[in-house]
Amino acid sequence: MNLHDIHRGIHKNRDRNRVGRGPGSGNGKTAGKGSKGHRSRSGYSRKPFFQGGTMPLFRRIPKRGFHNPFAPTVAAINVGSLDELFAANAEITPELLSAEGLIRGRFDELKILGDGEVSKPLRVQAHRFSKTAREKIERAGGSVVVLTAKRTPRQRVAELKAGLDASKD
Repeated sequence: MNLHDIHRGIHKNRDRNRVGRGPGSGNGKTAGKGSKGHRSRSGYSRKPFFQGGTMPLFRRIPKRGFHNPFAPTVAAINVGSLDELFAANAEITPELLSAEGLIRGRFDELKILGDGEVSKPLRVQAHRFSKTAREKIERAGGSVVVLTAKRTPRQRVAELKAGLDASKD
């Protein structure tokens, strides 16, 4: 092999293939589409989940349960984590937890769960509290403040519809 052989056959700016221009083009008659069938027709397109004549996968698998797209997204954190990370009498808010990286992603409501122990008084603000979490925080001398939801169900539905409309454009 010589140095001038390295790039032989490699064309960086190749002309586009002009199909349907007669037999002299090298793609004459059927224009490289074969003969007959859906793919040979103009305007052909198929859905991304199309599987030929086979029963499609999404129709073969069983469907169970129900998914509510309008349900609020609830982030959860345990009281044990709060006790480890914050000093006594600390004011704990959902914004602070997001900023610290304890809760990732977008959420509508924050719920405090009762796993772990609380050894110092904490002032915790959240949208929901489990019964054991509330008891443990108050037993340690802390306080619990229940917040109202960031988005109402109507606002969530409107945002979802706006997102769907934007994706269609």
